[in-house]
Amino acid sequence: MSAPDWDHYRSFLAVVTTGSLSGAARALGLTQPTVGRHIEALEAALGGGALFTRSPGGLRPTEAALALRPHAEAMALAAEALIRTASGEADAVRGSIRITASEIVGAEVLPPILTEFHERHPDVAIELVLSNRPEDLLRREADIAVRMVRPTQDALLARRIGTVGIGLFAHRRYLQKHGEPVSLDEAGQTAVGFDRDPSVVRAAEALGVPLSREFFAFRSDSDLAQLAALRAGFGVGACQLGIARRDPNLVQVLGDLGFELEMWVVMHEDLKASRRMRLMFDHLVATLTDYAAGSQ
Repeated sequence: MSAPDWDHYRSFLAVVTTGSLSGAARALGLTQPTVGRHIEALEAALGGGALFTRSPGGLRPTEAALALRPHAEAMALAAEALIRTASGEADAVRGSIRITASEIVGAEVLPPILTEFHERHPDVAIELVLSNRPEDLLRREADIAVRMVRPTQDALLARRIGTVGIGLFAHRRYLQKHGEPVSLDEAGQTAVGFDRDPSVVRAAEALGVPLSREFFAFRSDSDLAQLAALRAGFGVGACQLGIARRDPNLVQVLGDLGFELEMWVVMHEDLKASRRMRLMFDHLVATLTDYAAGSQ
């Protein structure tokens, strides 16, 4: 059995993702016949079994394709990491850095921090992934991560930044209409919170605050959507103290209700030899330490 070309796996992943040869071709910038030939060549190299069957909704992956998918995805991640590593020599301050952070930290906290780094090192391209799912640094899904939980994987260089306070806030317009709440479940008050994310339920239970999604009048598992609703005056919701203090229209309520999250900066220990990675790691540690100190 001959080893399939990486381009064949790349086309395979695109078909799995888009559900069609034409969609895969558009995503990859190839022609539809080329993608078709890649799939046929991959099927032949793997023993001749079909990887897709036709359905009214498009191409449906077979069991063989579903079993192959995680291995192809791992190859894709490795290829992307290889390109990032090769994009700059170890001692050069150029190339690319892929950073992952939660929605809130990535959108509300990191932009000015990354702007400052870019002004110092303009030859470094920054790729920012916003995700509340912990990206796997060992698989090189990202180079550096800003996390709000203690990392558990080995072979990582991790620095604890400190803790970030979370409080309950409401917009001044909301308080003018509804008054300041005296309890979390006070009649006439509106709450902003999660929709279907089970991790939020577990976190609330750990804090001794049993909450269900029905408690909230505005429900979203997007932290950015919750923050937007808070700023729009929809109701009372949680917000990092450091973010809320930047907006004079956000007023903290129920000051005795709140909690803290740990903040960590993490990268794979093998990246310590890369000067640009180490510079970014140290920059994030220094600037986020200042942010955490102001979030108490």
